[in-house]
Amino acid sequence: MASTETKAVSKSDDLAGLEAGLDALDAVQVRRTPVREVLVKKILPPLTAVALVVVVWQVLVAAKVTEESSLPAPSAVWDSVSDMWLQGTLLEVVWTSVSRGLLGFLLALAIGTPLGLLVARVKFVRAAIGPILSGLQSLPSVAWVPPAVIWLGLNNSMMYAVILLGAVPSIANGLVSGVDQVSPLYLRAGRTLGATGLKGTWHIVMPAALPGYLAGLKQGWAFSWRSLMAAEIIASSPDLGLGLGQLLENGRNNSDMPGVFLAILLILIVGIAIDLLIFSPLERWVLRSRGLLVKN
Repeated sequence: MASTETKAVSKSDDLAGLEAGLDALDAVQVRRTPVREVLVKKILPPLTAVALVVVVWQVLVAAKVTEESSLPAPSAVWDSVSDMWLQGTLLEVVWTSVSRGLLGFLLALAIGTPLGLLVARVKFVRAAIGPILSGLQSLPSVAWVPPAVIWLGLNNSMMYAVILLGAVPSIANGLVSGVDQVSPLYLRAGRTLGATGLKGTWHIVMPAALPGYLAGLKQGWAFSWRSLMAAEIIASSPDLGLGLGQLLENGRNNSDMPGVFLAILLILIVGIAIDLLIFSPLERWVLRSRGLLVKN
């Protein structure tokens, strides 16, 4: 009898140990990342890549693979940065474009989200509007600049119209794609628990569709930024102020290649900064909340 009880206790301890081990495997270990690790893994690689590009750039200039008027030296571009900084116009030019781009993206978000849900959840609307959204997404945003200028004139409303026409289809299609990937089991479970209509959309559909929706948001921002640059390059007016697109166009008109390279670099830096500061943290949060990204 004592031997039987001992075996039972031993098996119970083994099961408890196995259960604890499985729980330990599933548990997400969260700790504060050391500053040194952040520097080595997050900051050092892009800085190294930038330094490599600058070195190759300088080597090409020194080797005189083309005329200096076509490929300016990095120092000439730096001089353009210094001049704009001393004149106090650098941050103003950047903010003019960034503020337009972010506001236009938020407007596109407010329109594209309910539109995407409507297309995803109503069959008739999908059949009627779905192909149009896909066609609009493939249409180059620069094509909207001439009609927007004719309809609205040379003002900020024209800029926002071009951004909306470029970004709304991407956001809506991203949400439609995310909703299509939601498991029917989630929807049935939600209906069983009483989550129907708006409640089901808010508590079941949107959280489950979040990965696809986030991908649509990232693409929507890319379209917003590209649409804005196209509008600023083509449409020029003192009332619009000086943005990055107009800075690029001014460099072309004046045959100022350092200014052209400066505008290109600023446009690129803004795009990278928005992705690193906004979308990358959101993406990590979504992956971590689904157990797909674990902090060790």
